[in-house]
Amino acid sequence: MIPNEISSKIFQKDRRAIARAISLVENNHSGSLELLNALYSNTGRAYRVGITGPPGAGKSTITNKLAKFYRGENLHVGIIAVDPTSSFTGGALLGDRVRMSDVELDESVFIRSMASRGSLGGLSRKAKEAADVLDAAGFDIILMETVGVGQSELDIAGAADTTVVVLVPESGDGIQAMKAGLMEIADFFVLNKADRPGADQAVMSIKMILGFRPHDEHSWLADVLKTQASEGKGIAEVAEMIHRHREHLTNSGMLAERRKARLRNRIREMIDERLHIDFWTTQRTQTLEASLDHVFQRAISPYDLVNNLTDTFKHP
Repeated sequence: MIPNEISSKIFQKDRRAIARAISLVENNHSGSLELLNALYSNTGRAYRVGITGPPGAGKSTITNKLAKFYRGENLHVGIIAVDPTSSFTGGALLGDRVRMSDVELDESVFIRSMASRGSLGGLSRKAKEAADVLDAAGFDIILMETVGVGQSELDIAGAADTTVVVLVPESGDGIQAMKAGLMEIADFFVLNKADRPGADQAVMSIKMILGFRPHDEHSWLADVLKTQASEGKGIAEVAEMIHRHREHLTNSGMLAERRKARLRNRIREMIDERLHIDFWTTQRTQTLEASLDHVFQRAISPYDLVNNLTDTFKHP
């Protein structure tokens, strides 16, 4: 099936075509770039929500319940759940998919588990491109749940319009969250499993740290919501907060700015990847290997070798 044929089926929300397209993108198939190019003009309409936080916080449950809530609003929902990469197959472990039983059989919800493929930010570039496929297919909301590694999920903020950080009382206090870098990227926090001991203290701790964020009268003020996602409690309030943040971004012009920044970073990533592929030819790889002993013995410096290699790239 050629890209134009797939894209026309994607525009009709053909689930098999959508799944095929994401597989082409995820596996870096030779026709994937042509397909993404064909889809691009139909993207930009979906609202992307990033859901991140440490392991065990209940991100998948919140994603599941949010999707169910949005279906109650008659919205079409795409879910990209980025799982840790399997060391055996390179594929995703599919744990998140198993936990989304409320919506997995709904024809207006499309769920895809994807491998992180070693991305330190918890969200691989392929997951962002998969979101483009769902966007082009006409899904209204795309929920992007990231790997729960805690310390390095920061690129979700560059991929989503609204970023939600999920914590639990046992995550520790807000100081730990700040160390993880999550304080800086959250548009608001969800303290899940709020029926557990220490929930109120955790909320107060996070709010105290949020008070140190620089802000003025036009700034969005991040807040903390409490949920018991397994019972559906607090999910409507989370959806309402996402709506309020979306309105704030739209009215302030920040939504367009965020999306331009996202495009800028994506273009830089693609150029970096293309240059990497073009640079490391067989000959340059052989030159590197042949010169390593000279560098190790201090006969030449690594800086001289880099200059020699890049000079041949600039002037082949």
